[in-house]
Amino acid sequence: MLAALGSRCAVCAAWPAARLCTACVARLAYTVPRCQRCALRVPAGVPLCGACVGQPSLLQACAAAVDYAYPWDRIVAAFKFEGDPGWARPLAGLLSQCETAEALRSAADWVLPVPLSDARLRMRGFQQTALLAQAWAGPQAQTRWLLRLRDTPPQAGLTRQARLRNLQGAMALEPAHAHRVRGQSLLLLDDVMTTGATLEAAAQVLWDAGARQVSAVVLARTPAPGS
Repeated sequence: MLAALGSRCAVCAAWPAARLCTACVARLAYTVPRCQRCALRVPAGVPLCGACVGQPSLLQACAAAVDYAYPWDRIVAAFKFEGDPGWARPLAGLLSQCETAEALRSAADWVLPVPLSDARLRMRGFQQTALLAQAWAGPQAQTRWLLRLRDTPPQAGLTRQARLRNLQGAMALEPAHAHRVRGQSLLLLDDVMTTGATLEAAAQVLWDAGARQVSAVVLARTPAPGS
C-alpha cells in the first residue's frame, strides 16, 4: 500500500515531506539510457533498440521519465483509478527533471495529452493526462484538440498489432481546432506506454492533419519483457 499522503512521502513514509520526497525521487527516478524512438532502456551509447531499427515509427522521438515499475506503477494507478488528481503536480515534477522530455517540450509548439473516451472520463471524473499536461507544460498544453471518439476494448495482454487494430478510428482532432495542427511541431503526452500503439494512433491523426513534427513523452515506460 502507498503510505498515507499529506505530510508523508508516499514511497518511504518520511515525515515531514512532500508526496514524493527528494531522496526517493533521486533514488528511484534517475536518468537511464533509452531508445530515442520508443523509450525502452538500451545500453549506453546505443540510440535505438533492435525493434526500432527494423520497424519504422510515426514518432520522431520519445522520452520517458521512469519505468512503469516500483513504486511508479502503484503511484500512477493511484492517480488514475483512485480519484486522486492531486498527483498531477508531483508527477509533472518527474517530467521536469527528465532532460530528454524537457528538450522535446522546448522544441514543440504544443503539448497534446492523449485523451480518455467519454465513458472512461465519466467513470474516473477527470482526465489524468490533461491534468499532467497542464501541470508540466502550462500554456503549451492543448487539452481539447485531440479526441478519443470511442472506448476501446482492454489493451492488456494484446500484441502491438492487435492494439493498433483496436484503435483504428478511435482518435480524431476536434474539428474547430484541426486547422491549427498544420505546420506545427507537436508533442503527445501519455501517462504509460506499453507497446506504443495508442501513441502511434494519435500520431497518425496529427500527420494526416499536416503536422510538421510529432514526438511523444510518457511519464512511465513499461520495461521490455525479461528486463
